[in-house]
Amino acid sequence: GLDPGLRTGVKVAAVDRTGKLLDTATIYPHAPRNDWDGALHILEQLARKHGAELVSIGNGTASRETDKLAADLMQRHPELKLTKVVVSEAGASVYSASELAAKEFPELDVSLRGAVSIARRLQDPLAELVKIDPKSIGVGQYQHDVNQTKLARQLDAVVEDCVNSVGVDVNTASAPLLARISGLNASLAANIVAHRDAHGAFRGREALKEVPRLGEKTFEQAAGFLRIMDGDNPLDASAVHPEAYPAVERILADVQKNVREVIGDGRFLKGLSPEKYTDEKFGLPTIRDILRELEKPGRDPRPAFRTAAFREGVETLKDLQPGMLLEGVVTNVTNFGAFVDIGVHQDGLVHISALSNKFVKDPREVVKAGDVVKIKVLEVDEKRKRIALTMRLADEAPRADAKKGERVAPARPSRPAPQPQGAMADALARAMKR
Repeated sequence: GLDPGLRTGVKVAAVDRTGKLLDTATIYPHAPRNDWDGALHILEQLARKHGAELVSIGNGTASRETDKLAADLMQRHPELKLTKVVVSEAGASVYSASELAAKEFPELDVSLRGAVSIARRLQDPLAELVKIDPKSIGVGQYQHDVNQTKLARQLDAVVEDCVNSVGVDVNTASAPLLARISGLNASLAANIVAHRDAHGAFRGREALKEVPRLGEKTFEQAAGFLRIMDGDNPLDASAVHPEAYPAVERILADVQKNVREVIGDGRFLKGLSPEKYTDEKFGLPTIRDILRELEKPGRDPRPAFRTAAFREGVETLKDLQPGMLLEGVVTNVTNFGAFVDIGVHQDGLVHISALSNKFVKDPREVVKAGDVVKIKVLEVDEKRKRIALTMRLADEAPRADAKKGERVAPARPSRPAPQPQGAMADALARAMKR
């Protein structure tokens, strides 16, 4: 993980597959020191020593310059087989100075904790972001104008919904992530982690009942969202609740197959009739959900991970030219449009009128934060640091008048004039023509 910086240097943290911190360093490839070769040497040593495969780069100050450094490292040492990805570092500094980070890394400098967070965000963003107060990430327009208590409650509910929708591997999850599971709290999450550390990995969901203070009611609420990969029962890795296991066993007995034969066999499962297996306890919707889950056990509801490919040579406002076609990431959506990061340290604005060729009432109907979009540069105001963008790629950028240096408004798609209706409207139209 690389936490970019100029004068203070680029903070580096190496973590293993589970996110455990292995090594740290600080390099100074940028001004004022400009120790480019020294920085490359340190990165190469760390990559070889720990067998690094991915380079996670924060998208803050000096991000594009640090991205170049990683690209140079990959070019000089192709044998390392590295892949670089730019990730959002929103809230990383808040985590660095938090009580949770201090408990996790008491001996580590605050500035280096951010690099650890950036590295982990590429591995499992959800597990890392739950450690941060959602308000610190930046939740959009008017964030500080609304009732803060209600906002905090609503944001916490959204985070909890996300965590429960995705599910959590109980053998690798941190206490903050487990605490977001329905039915669990910080105390119970800490007990689960302590039991796991003392007795090793959980082999089945039933073993969770051995955790101190985790009773039947809590187990009933939480079990469906807790996954156990490579356990004794394949169903423990799915979203099927233990209470529904008897329904699965009834299906298996009917088809005379074991669970390992059936799980993941989409063609076979689609051929089954859900109505056949309903009873007073398990209705048709539940049976359908069970069959769907058996088809793709433990499927992740999140879409495929995509990153924007920022254009080479476009790193500052000065590099932008009207008419350029670029790729960017939506960082925020407001009532008047969407802000897009195009890799120049200043987000550009796509006005609501430029989001689509159709009428857009609410920008959230078209885009959401995190979307990778193709845009065209309309106008750049270096003095005010403003960038006008459009997602209507057929729109023409404003033309500069060669003599006067005046801007000419971009051509807009022609629209038919509204046709007046009724006798009064006809009379008014004739009067206007005179």
